[in-house]
Amino acid sequence: MTTARTSRPEAARAPRPGADGSARPGAARRLARLAEDALGGPLPVRLRAWDGSEAGPPDGPVVVVRSRRALRRLLWEPGELGLAQAYVTGELDVEGDLAAGLRAMWAAARERGLHAPRLTLAERARAAGAAVRLGAVGPRPAAPASQARLRGGLHSKARDRAAISHHYDLSNDFYRLLLDETMAYSCGYWASDEPGSTPADAQRAKLELICRKLGLTPGARLLDIGCGWGSLTLYAAERHKARVTAVTLAAEQAAHVREQVRARGLEDRVEVLCQDYRDITGGGHDAVATVEMGEHVGDAEYPAFAAALHRLVRPEGRVLVQQMSRGRTAPGGGAFIEAYIAPDMHMRPVGGTVGLLEEAGLEVRSVESLREHYVRTASAWHRTLEERWTDVVGLVGEETARVWRLYLVGGALAFEERRMGVDQILAVRPGPGGRSGMPVTPEAWYAGLGRR
Repeated sequence: MTTARTSRPEAARAPRPGADGSARPGAARRLARLAEDALGGPLPVRLRAWDGSEAGPPDGPVVVVRSRRALRRLLWEPGELGLAQAYVTGELDVEGDLAAGLRAMWAAARERGLHAPRLTLAERARAAGAAVRLGAVGPRPAAPASQARLRGGLHSKARDRAAISHHYDLSNDFYRLLLDETMAYSCGYWASDEPGSTPADAQRAKLELICRKLGLTPGARLLDIGCGWGSLTLYAAERHKARVTAVTLAAEQAAHVREQVRARGLEDRVEVLCQDYRDITGGGHDAVATVEMGEHVGDAEYPAFAAALHRLVRPEGRVLVQQMSRGRTAPGGGAFIEAYIAPDMHMRPVGGTVGLLEEAGLEVRSVESLREHYVRTASAWHRTLEERWTDVVGLVGEETARVWRLYLVGGALAFEERRMGVDQILAVRPGPGGRSGMPVTPEAWYAGLGRR
């Protein structure tokens, strides 16, 4: 939750009188007209401008435009990215509950058929004229420091390493503040609605479910591609006595997992590699897991990724892919996510991923949607962020903290409204004669998890 401040000089300035002694239209009215022209419909929110003026529906969420720089950003970058830049820098804010404000704006967009700005040259000229009258014209503002700046060919190894580092190497201390003790940074499995159920319980239930779907037994060889901070690696090694090879591109993550392996005495069961999945050699693993890593592979590269999963697992071995998806007409992440959270990310409808895995020679045996589980997971992370806001700001700065607030609130809403999904896809590499080695029924996967 964030409350608009009014201590800045521009926010306290009253509308100035016109030459005839009457009050000039406040900045908010001019901004409202610009927004309605761009959106092609009535403004779904109330605006409060830097001069204290207001416009828009009286009962709507209040969007506070703190400075002319916010408008200048939108002139240079109309749409989601410009709004995100203004928000993370604090030049624009939502008064009160950000989640409620975003939910109301998305609802209005659906119900009224509002669309993202697609300004014609004439509309851009009118907007520029209004900006001149508002004193907002000027050079393009510099992108916020928290915005990703990647170079090199799309999904080259160097660029992928930089993209992963941008997000996951932020700071292990930051992720310790945000996550629970499992350090699992992926969708939990909320198997129980008991009042005492915690995010850590949901993560452990997810880890147990993955291990059961993979059929792990003592001594089984598990390859964990995109291991994060080692939640699955450590759980599989400790609880199921598996031998795990953990792979990550993020140096901070690799250091954390190695530290945990030493602290828990798992050196004989766990190997940690800091490398690109394309550099993994060998094969013959009993099981391969990749939890919310496939979104970073890229669209053109995914067939080769699926082929690698097939190559790395033995015949009758199992592959579990937990991966975010999108609706057929929904964005694959959006400008904000791609600029601040997961550069070069690509999502597709779940059926597209299933098809690519099957084309690689894997047999898909189960697809389970966890969409509603991610609403609860992201909301839990957001609550923790707000509870520890002062510590987070002290560690990473207010701009980065605001990036994460927008990310977690907006992400939960995207899953809630089915613009994004997340699925567990279980596949097997068929053995001779088409043998799968799979159980006839999956009831044992869920026993004791609280679901069945």
